[in-house]
Amino acid sequence: MTNKYSYKERKVITIGVVSELTGLTERQIRYYEERKLIFPERSPKGNRKYSFADVEQLIEIANKREEGVQTFEIRQEMLKKKRTQDERKIRRELMRGEINARFGVQKD
Repeated sequence: MTNKYSYKERKVITIGVVSELTGLTERQIRYYEERKLIFPERSPKGNRKYSFADVEQLIEIANKREEGVQTFEIRQEMLKKKRTQDERKIRRELMRGEINARFGVQKD
């Protein structure tokens, strides 16, 4: 069975474990979710599930908060980073398509 997500993106960690790993309280973690800085999945019973990528993101958020950065600013920075990544992905796909068209490469 192949999963399209790497282990880092799989949402399998409970909020209690995330709290232990990050040093944040469960309330702080929920607050960052409310501010749309992290996006846990929910189990069928409604429990939050986080990934290792979420843990890294929470640590980065906590560090920025300690430096005095507001959650709104962190969110804006995250959105800008996402837009840049999306634009790069689109450019790569366009270039790949142009190369394929130019050299007659067909995608299976």
